[in-house]
Amino acid sequence: MFRTLYPHRLIAALGLSLGLAPSPAMAERLDLFEGEKLVLTNAVSSIEGSSGGGLATWATIGGMGTEDGIGVTGHVTGIELSDFGWRSYGVAVGIANRLELSYARQSLDTRDVGTELGLGRGFTLDQDVFAAKLKLAGDLVYGDPLMPQIALGVQHKRNLDKQVVRAVGALEGNGTDITLSATKLFLSHSLLANATARLTKGNQSGLLGFGQNYPAGSRLDGDDYSLQFEGSLAYQLSRRLIVGAEYRTMPDDLPVARQDDWLDVFAAYVVDDNVTVTAAYVDLGSIATFDDQRGALLSAQLAF
Repeated sequence: MFRTLYPHRLIAALGLSLGLAPSPAMAERLDLFEGEKLVLTNAVSSIEGSSGGGLATWATIGGMGTEDGIGVTGHVTGIELSDFGWRSYGVAVGIANRLELSYARQSLDTRDVGTELGLGRGFTLDQDVFAAKLKLAGDLVYGDPLMPQIALGVQHKRNLDKQVVRAVGALEGNGTDITLSATKLFLSHSLLANATARLTKGNQSGLLGFGQNYPAGSRLDGDDYSLQFEGSLAYQLSRRLIVGAEYRTMPDDLPVARQDDWLDVFAAYVVDDNVTVTAAYVDLGSIATFDDQRGALLSAQLAF
């Protein structure tokens, strides 16, 4: 599963785990695409563009760059559901394995459902996601074997169909999620665990807008954030294959469109050091009044 680190990289990583600063020469170097991160420790691309699992955000930093490098990933993801089609594509840049900047375009194809909703057959709801994630403490692999890597993230989402989402009862077309993630790879047990807390107003991750537009004069406030949870477990079956599962709770604010929690069971295979393919069974529950939205996810990621 993991590639061998070059000696000077290993020495630097061990020094950082002991709290020792890198040498001035190493600190001055910031190589583009030096690509020496352990395979799969950059995770895969989530549907929102940041590194993580298919549905969840992790504390990992995208790209294959280590502490003195810059890495980049690109992804394309498709989800085939009972009545909808979901597409996501985007790019993420990891800087010094400390800061991640990402962009993703999400699209929800309503297909025949669009006609029943009065939108027209094949109407597509689109959203842009601009995100940043900063590693705060810990290390995914090195250092204290029980101390996870912790990262704070911000995801600003701009819905491109504001009139539609307001018509279904959403208060806003734009919104910002805040995530705090803790992720650890237990090498001796071939096990990765992640937990993420998310503050969000998003309905269906924002594709149905943000918050709820209560009637004028109501004492209720539809602009409040809710705290949601994302959990992931993954296990290494072979050098290049891991399997796992994720669970993501979702807010349920729209009275006309119930929203259920999300889950997936996935397998990720490293085709080579730069290409990872992820397949998953997903259950997204009810979307826009249509229940039992289950299906398959397939994602390809290219990383340097």
